[in-house]
Amino acid sequence: MLSVQFIRENPDAVRQAVAQKNVTLDLDALLALDGEVRALKTRVDGLRAERNAISDGFKNAAPEERPALGARAKSIGAEIGGAEAALGAKQEALDALLLRVPNIPWEGAPVGPDESYNIVVRKEGTIPSFDFEPLDHVALVEKNDWADLARIAQVAGARQYCLKGRLALLEQALMFWAQQRLAAVNFTLMTVPALARRDAFQATGHFPGHEEEAYRIPADDLYLAGTGEIALTSLHSGEIIEADKLPILYAGYSPCFRREAGSAGRDVRGLLRVHQFLKLEQYVICRDDEEESARWHRRLLGNAEAMLEALEIPYQVIEASTGDMGNGKFRMNDIEAWVPSLGKYRETHSCSTLHDWQARRANLRWRDEERKVRFVHTLNNTALASPRILVPLLENHQQAEGRVKLPEPLRALMGGDYL
Repeated sequence: MLSVQFIRENPDAVRQAVAQKNVTLDLDALLALDGEVRALKTRVDGLRAERNAISDGFKNAAPEERPALGARAKSIGAEIGGAEAALGAKQEALDALLLRVPNIPWEGAPVGPDESYNIVVRKEGTIPSFDFEPLDHVALVEKNDWADLARIAQVAGARQYCLKGRLALLEQALMFWAQQRLAAVNFTLMTVPALARRDAFQATGHFPGHEEEAYRIPADDLYLAGTGEIALTSLHSGEIIEADKLPILYAGYSPCFRREAGSAGRDVRGLLRVHQFLKLEQYVICRDDEEESARWHRRLLGNAEAMLEALEIPYQVIEASTGDMGNGKFRMNDIEAWVPSLGKYRETHSCSTLHDWQARRANLRWRDEERKVRFVHTLNNTALASPRILVPLLENHQQAEGRVKLPEPLRALMGGDYL
């Protein structure tokens, strides 16, 4: 969220962000409500001051004055009670509106309502040229008996997967390999739960507005998270982090769950868009400095690109438009890997800078060298997600006989050159 002071002082910038990010929000109503809240706070403070003055002067008042002073003090108490009740209701309404205020997007972000306005920043790697008729990943899986996609649908419904044999081993090897790479560059490995309270979803900005995308467990008042970012953001909620402890670098590994509401008919074949998956998430908490945030954004993006390069998967980097990046993002870059069977790139990674937008929601703060307490900046990036990464890996490295040649970094973990 943005501070209410920033919104008051920069209404035009906020109004522009609301328009660019397609947010349904009446900013004028928010500002009017903020004015009412401030007026009520002033009134309550004034009444308390008057009551305190009466209390302080009561002992020195003449006996004939005391009944009137007592009556006035009692009347002020009733007025304070009424004003505080009104203030509580209006503050609650204002807080609800503040949760819907979007972050101000990076000035370099393409302006547009949806992903069709995204811009390709660069393409990396060589798209393979096959001298045989290549198979899609589902055909490869079926040919090699690497999954039970049809059977698991009978058990758990559509958009589920059940890997077998060498492919099941490859999924684990990939995630272990990615964890090793991040540990080698000073990220602390974390295994985090998929279960989280509503407050944790609100802290990241997933709620309010995206409740339909999460699985809810009503009996326990918990939700299943679609990213380790949700647990990692609230891990230090309410704390004040000392300057010498920053930056905090986490690599959060967790099972993830997404209902994929509203995505009917999109990428439903095979392993492209499933309800449950594994993800290793890069997560950074740093000082509230734009240049430092920008450096970490480049590093997180570079870590993800380096993994795709090591896996020899062609990809392109996308600059996300204002309408595609989400309410809380200052900047977002997607990475899309080449999928031969589709003849196009598909998203495998997303890298986001949020400045202090999440930190204000999660109450994540740090103490600088002058002992001033400030909100931190947060960033996150997909290091690796499976089974999504298996799609381009299998298809780009397939051989004429239906086998898949493994990229060099995975061969020792898999005990051979081929899957």
